[in-house]
Amino acid sequence: MSNATVICFGEVLWDCLPKGIFAGGAPINVAYHLRRFGLNALPTTAVGKDFLGDEMLRRFHYWQISPQFTSRVDKPTGAVVVDLDDAGVASYKFLDDVAWDHIPLPEALTKAAPAASVIVFGTLAQRSESNRTRLAELRGMATAAKKVYDVNLRPPYDSPDLVWELAKGCDLIKLNDDELGTLLGTKTEVASLEAATRQFAERTGCSRVCVTAGKQGAGLLWEGAWSFDPPQPIQVKDTVGAGDSFLAALLHGWLEGGLSPVANLQRAARVAEFVATCDGATPGYKLDAKGYPVRP
Repeated sequence: MSNATVICFGEVLWDCLPKGIFAGGAPINVAYHLRRFGLNALPTTAVGKDFLGDEMLRRFHYWQISPQFTSRVDKPTGAVVVDLDDAGVASYKFLDDVAWDHIPLPEALTKAAPAASVIVFGTLAQRSESNRTRLAELRGMATAAKKVYDVNLRPPYDSPDLVWELAKGCDLIKLNDDELGTLLGTKTEVASLEAATRQFAERTGCSRVCVTAGKQGAGLLWEGAWSFDPPQPIQVKDTVGAGDSFLAALLHGWLEGGLSPVANLQRAARVAEFVATCDGATPGYKLDAKGYPVRP
């Protein structure tokens, strides 16, 4: 286990897929994969006082993820209906006013935050004013932590103004090519991805930006240097959680060192490709000697 502590703030919910229901929510998916890489990932979220909340906490126990910053509130546990197109690409329909719309900051978290290594957060959980306030408070407490923003736009909760606000003061931002095009008001293609990423980095003031582009590959702007990794051929089952696993692998490589930005990008891409060949966002796997996932 690494000494790095990563606080993952945001939604926890049940992904209702054609093949079944799976535990998910972008920050919790990131926490799951960080834990597979040996980091101490602590979800800061909320579940209901219901059966689905009980089952989510059982999953945390099974995954060896601490629930110490996961609260139980008087709202139903979150869920989302996930539709898949013929290529396995997902679209989402979220339940409203659920537990993760009302995330408290437990006293234990306020004491632990100043020593945190990283705070990971996304856009969706900021659909509630309460969560926007709590996240701002958490960022203010964790002054030494790196701020990592996974843009992850999910209509209708995809306000560009909110994204630009959340991106302020971040140390690493991940988004996909469609999100990048939406935010910049332009169409992004592989040939123009570097220029668009640099424009985004300049506007946000963030020197580390990763852009995933699905079947076309992924690019990484790291302190002025641009890298691009083409995709490997895979058989996609669904894309749910692939980007979250990508971010977890990239973050692990950054925190633990030993990988160049190019090598870190390549490994993150292979991790995401592996997850896309599985059902759901949190498949079981082991890591080989190079930190690449293999089926157990």
